[in-house]
Amino acid sequence: MPAPTVLIVDDQPINIQLLKRGLERRGIQTATARNGTECLDSVKRGKPDLILLDLMMPDMDGIEVCQHLQADEESRSIPVIFITAKTTKESKLEGLAVGAVDYITKPVDLDEMVARVQTQLRFVAINREMVELQRRLGQARHAASIGAITHGIAHNLNNLLAIVIGHLDLIKGCADRPDQVRRNVQRIEEAALRIVAIVRQISSFTVATPGMLIEISLQTMIENSIARFHGDHGLDAAVAIDNPLGNRMISTNVEVFEDALSKIVMNAWESYDNDPSESRPVSVQTRLVESPDHGPVVEIRVDDHGRGIDPEIRDHMFDPFISTKNTVGVGMGLTVARHGFRSLGGDVTMTDREGGGTSAVVLHPVRAAGA
Repeated sequence: MPAPTVLIVDDQPINIQLLKRGLERRGIQTATARNGTECLDSVKRGKPDLILLDLMMPDMDGIEVCQHLQADEESRSIPVIFITAKTTKESKLEGLAVGAVDYITKPVDLDEMVARVQTQLRFVAINREMVELQRRLGQARHAASIGAITHGIAHNLNNLLAIVIGHLDLIKGCADRPDQVRRNVQRIEEAALRIVAIVRQISSFTVATPGMLIEISLQTMIENSIARFHGDHGLDAAVAIDNPLGNRMISTNVEVFEDALSKIVMNAWESYDNDPSESRPVSVQTRLVESPDHGPVVEIRVDDHGRGIDPEIRDHMFDPFISTKNTVGVGMGLTVARHGFRSLGGDVTMTDREGGGTSAVVLHPVRAAGA
C-alpha cells in the first residue's frame, strides 16, 4: 500500500520546509504549494490524502481555498487541517464551518502536528476500507441475486418440463382413450402457460426504464389493476376500494402499474389458508402523503386478514422465487411488483397489519420518474 501524501500549502518557504521535514521523517510523502492557486492546481493534478493549509495567505486565504475545495465534488472529501497564528474561538469556528477537520496553531509543535495528521490519515484509511467493503458487498449481493434467480429459474423450469414430459408419456400410453388424452393435454397446457409466465416475469427485469408515461386517473388505474387480477387468475373475488383521491391524475406507465398492483392484490388473496370458495377480504385504500425527496406521493395500501408474514421469509420476501406455497412456478410476484414500482420512482414495502394479516404499502409519485 503506497505511503499517504500530504499537500503543504504556505506562502513562507521556511514553514514549508519545517513541516515537510517533520512529516517525511515519519514516512509520509509530501507535496507543496505556495499559494491558494497552486494548491487548487495541485489537487486537480492528483488528489492528496490530506492538506495542511495556512490560513493567512495573500490573494487567496485559507478560508477561500477551503471553500473552493468543498465546492468541487472531486476534492470535497479531502480532509483539511488549518495552520494559523489565530487562537480565538471565532477564527476556529470559521474554519470548521467551511469544512476544515482540525486546527494547528503557530508556532507549530512538530510532534503534535504529526500526531494530528496521522489521526486524520487513519480516518481516511478507514473510510476507504469502508467504501471498498461496500463495493464488495454490492458485488456479492449482485452475484447472490443472480445466483438465486438462476437457481429458481432452473428449479421451476425443470419441474414444469418434467410435468410436460410425464403427461406426454401418459398420452402415448392412452392414445385410444380420448378423455384421458384431453386431461393430459390440459395439464401440459397449464405447465406451458406457467413457463410462459416465468419467462414474462424474467423479461420485466431487463427493462431499464418504465417506457411511455401517460396522465391517467388513479381510480381508473386501481380498477384496471383489479380487473387484471380477476382476468389473469380467472377469479371474481371482491376487492373493496376506498379511494378518497378519486380521479386525481398521476403520471405512470399503465402496463407496469397494472401488472405490479395486480400481483400485490393476488398476493393478498393468496394469504388466506381457508378454502378458495370462502370469503377472502382484500381492500385497497389510498391517501396523499408528503415525501421529503419527491414531494406529494400517492400511497396505495393493500390489506388482507390472512395468515400474516411468515417469519422465515420476512427478510427475503422480495427475493425471486421466495414463497410459502409449494406450487411449482410461483414466487416472482412481489419481486416483479417492487421492481415495477421502483422503475416508476416509487417503492413497495410489506408490514404486519394491526389486528392480523398483512399490509402492502405502495408509494407512487404523482409524477413518475422520467415524466
